[in-house]
Amino acid sequence: MLATCRERREFEGESEGIFEHVNREAGQGIRVSVEEGLWKWSERKRDDPPRGGFSSQKKSPKLCGTNYPLSIAFIVVNEFCERFSYYGMKAVLTLYFLNFLHWDDNLSTTIYHAFSGLCYFTPVIGALIADTWLGKFKTIIYLSIVYVIGHVIKSVGAIPTVGNQVVHVVLSMLGLALIALGTGGIKPCVAAFGGDQFEEEHAKERSKFFSVFYLAINAGSLISTFVTPVLRGDVKCFGGDCYALAFGVPAALMVIALVVFIAGSGMYKKTPPRGNILLEVCQCIAFAITNRLKNHSKQIPKREHWLDWASEKYSKQLINEIKMVTRVLFLFIPLPMFWALFDQQGSRWTLQATKMNADFGGIVFKPDQMQFLNPLLILIFIPIFDFGVYPLINMCRFNFTPIRKMATGMILAGLAFAAAAIVEIKTNETSMPSPVPKESFIQVLNLAKDSIHVKIQGQDLFQQPTGAFQDPAEYSKLTLNGAQQNLGFELQSQGSVSTFYHNVQEKSVYSLIVYKSEGNLSSHLIADMETKPGKGLTAVRFINALDQDVNVTIDREQIISVKKNYSVSEYTTLDRGKYNVQCKTEATEVTLDLGLLDFGAAYTIVITNTSANTIEAWKTEDIMANNVHIAWQLPQYLLISAGEVMFSITGLAFSYSQAPVSMKSVLQAGWLLTVAFGNVIVLIVAQAAPLEQWAEFVLFACLLFAVCIIFSIMGYFYVSVDPEDLTGKEDEKEMPSNGNAISLVPQKTKL
Repeated sequence: MLATCRERREFEGESEGIFEHVNREAGQGIRVSVEEGLWKWSERKRDDPPRGGFSSQKKSPKLCGTNYPLSIAFIVVNEFCERFSYYGMKAVLTLYFLNFLHWDDNLSTTIYHAFSGLCYFTPVIGALIADTWLGKFKTIIYLSIVYVIGHVIKSVGAIPTVGNQVVHVVLSMLGLALIALGTGGIKPCVAAFGGDQFEEEHAKERSKFFSVFYLAINAGSLISTFVTPVLRGDVKCFGGDCYALAFGVPAALMVIALVVFIAGSGMYKKTPPRGNILLEVCQCIAFAITNRLKNHSKQIPKREHWLDWASEKYSKQLINEIKMVTRVLFLFIPLPMFWALFDQQGSRWTLQATKMNADFGGIVFKPDQMQFLNPLLILIFIPIFDFGVYPLINMCRFNFTPIRKMATGMILAGLAFAAAAIVEIKTNETSMPSPVPKESFIQVLNLAKDSIHVKIQGQDLFQQPTGAFQDPAEYSKLTLNGAQQNLGFELQSQGSVSTFYHNVQEKSVYSLIVYKSEGNLSSHLIADMETKPGKGLTAVRFINALDQDVNVTIDREQIISVKKNYSVSEYTTLDRGKYNVQCKTEATEVTLDLGLLDFGAAYTIVITNTSANTIEAWKTEDIMANNVHIAWQLPQYLLISAGEVMFSITGLAFSYSQAPVSMKSVLQAGWLLTVAFGNVIVLIVAQAAPLEQWAEFVLFACLLFAVCIIFSIMGYFYVSVDPEDLTGKEDEKEMPSNGNAISLVPQKTKL
């Protein structure tokens, strides 16, 4: 059973997770359990007095006569529900910011990545709580309660009738903060707690448990990423998208996760907290730095390594192990840039999908549903790479080292963003032009029966006559002499000339309606929609060319009243689809076929009489529909998913192989922090350097290519080691004797 690399980040965040060992000779990723080494290491601490009255010897009932503890069933179900809860909520988060809280793209992206980053900072807190105070079981219980409270607050904040905009923002931010603490806090505990349930002689069953655990993670992520956007978009509540339901269902799943976990309480084997190695490492490093600063005199003998300055307080074994870890952590420095690109699937790429055509032959995808492609592609790519790509590369006798694999993964991610930039440029072709100061845009709608020629004072526009009911090809740019200007419009038709004056504001979009009133030309200047409808919706407005008022009923619910004599309604946003409307006047009622109202388009519908004195509708497109299909996002998802396989699996496997068993959790914490800092990079760029979206994609691609070069250089000079061999060599070296340390300030420290 396979797991996605993204979920691998979740799972490898556990303080005692799975070690992915890459067999460089065979070119295959072989999943082996690091629990054996971790359990042996922890056995040395079994004799420590337990804290908090935990029992570590409890036997759990078995599943159907096997060696699998019954308690793991509760843990697996808990993990499935928790991952469904987290990824289901996160899938719709960007569109919630954009469409419910009405934030702009940059602020929505910033808060999304601030939340994502916080979710990867808090595992350090969870590990400290579990290892030094409460133990894994109580930590999971208490932080899961915090998790549930955060979900409930977030769901209540998505109910439109609860308070005003400020209340919604406050509740949303409070809920997200609690969710980040909950999901991050239990991240280092759940899988490790599951491993604790097995007896030492059942290592094989423990390894299979982790495969099932992986499957639960993947199933929760994949299903929720696909289903939750459907709950948001297809279910309507409070007159719009049902974000309350989209957040409420993940909240319910988290409640189920907590209830299921508590239900198995009597069967769990609960190990006591025995101290946190990460805290000990930080204390050792801090002591070494402090000790070195206090003893900077030239009379004091130099030491081979700066960490040797901790030898007055800490054992040589711990210092040697920390030396090995710091070598690997140094290689982690460039890695956040990869995650900065990777995590934008839920923000920038989702926003890009809202501007595309999502119709797959009658099946319409939601913009936030495209995220499910990543876990799906990972499940496909892992066996392809393990049993196809890597063996073929080895057959070519190319030394495809872990560093080269990771660098290749970075290149693929950069290419994914280059592809995203190309798609963004194409989608912008259907967007409305953005007027600058002292500029506006105008089109002419000729509703008269004859062709007309329009001349605008001081402008060189509309060289050709405009035919009756001619669909305008595009908007024309007006140049003004100030923030507003009163312009003269000269209308010529069949030898007659009429002049009208209209006030034009800068940075606006207009339609000039020309029609005949009592046999004479007349005109209106009406404001048009300036940007595309959001969320892939369509917009429509009506012009009533009849001599009596009209009530237009759309979709049997919305009734729009339009006054007579060329009055204009406001734009109404609708879901994409084919529409028939009921047109009712004092004298008659007819059904008009509007045809397809497409993604991202804005339409003007003119209700007029035909020569046979019947009512008909004439449709013109003010804003072009989204004509770039959402399937064009597939190449970027393919590239970044392939990059993730090469980067994430290889990176953790390599770093684990370079550190002693007792330091695996320290490396896991370092790896999770690279994800957190990657999200920090995105929010900094989104706020500090606002660019056009395609330019921002190019910027991130270039930054990752540059970082890839730096990482490759660092990797070139890195020498792989066997932690056991290095530990043995370091133990043979003599550290400064007590006599050499007589004059040191830390000499008085009690050991």
